[in-house]
Amino acid sequence: MDSIMFFVLPLVAVALVMSPIFVALYRKSKGKSVNAKRAIITNIASFFGVLLVTTLLPFTGAFAETTEAAEVLASDVFASEGLRYLAAALSTGVGSIAAGIAVGSAAPAAIGAISENEKVFSKALIFVALGEGVAIYGLLISILILFG
Repeated sequence: MDSIMFFVLPLVAVALVMSPIFVALYRKSKGKSVNAKRAIITNIASFFGVLLVTTLLPFTGAFAETTEAAEVLASDVFASEGLRYLAAALSTGVGSIAAGIAVGSAAPAAIGAISENEKVFSKALIFVALGEGVAIYGLLISILILFG
């Protein structure tokens, strides 16, 4: 029973969070208009509903620990593993956010420059690609942290 809950509950959570997208796609396929404000409110409400359910419904049997496992959790080896995962997540996350900021400002400027002069396409593309490179470097650093 616990293993079923271990696999079914995350699927239900994902389905609840993704439900506004399913509703929007269904309405669009039927030819009806999609209300973006309503979809965002539904998405936020379903997210907090899933958050509330997962907070209030503990997984007692799925994550049962023995005393030996509890000793391993308290050891320094496990703490360094956790810090390694945190560092990898931070390098990927901050790199992606920085790439979003860079591309968000470089791409509109590149489109404007291309619309005025088509000969600057390759130069504009280089500047947009440099912004994307920041995310790739962040991902590379996280791979090196995890497997290096």
